[in-house]
Amino acid sequence: MPMEKTFNHLASAVAHATGRPWAFALCLASVIVWAGTGPIYHYSETWQLVINTGTTIVTFLMVFLIQNTQNRDGAAIQAKLDELIRSGAGKNDFIGIEHLTEAEVEEFRSLCARAKDLKTRDTSAANA
Repeated sequence: MPMEKTFNHLASAVAHATGRPWAFALCLASVIVWAGTGPIYHYSETWQLVINTGTTIVTFLMVFLIQNTQNRDGAAIQAKLDELIRSGAGKNDFIGIEHLTEAEVEEFRSLCARAKDLKTRDTSAANA
């Protein structure tokens, strides 16, 4: 569990940082510097390989970080919606659950499912 929390924290921090204007400016500056060195390196295959390799590695790693944050956000939103539908009003307990691990969010979702089952049984018993 500590590894998952560490990864979630890292993924959130990187996703937040890379979505900032300075991150885009840094990438743009890197491409401009790379393009500017083209004449120095005679536009060689190695020169091209540098940008191809760099962008491939960054893209490969970012896919996993973005997927992690989207999975947690999606599960948290679903759990919040489930609670709103179940109770008719949101509870403060659900505020910020998008910062939890997937296992912790799943625990919230299980609680909602059990509460729904109990409410259904109570309603059925009252109507009988």
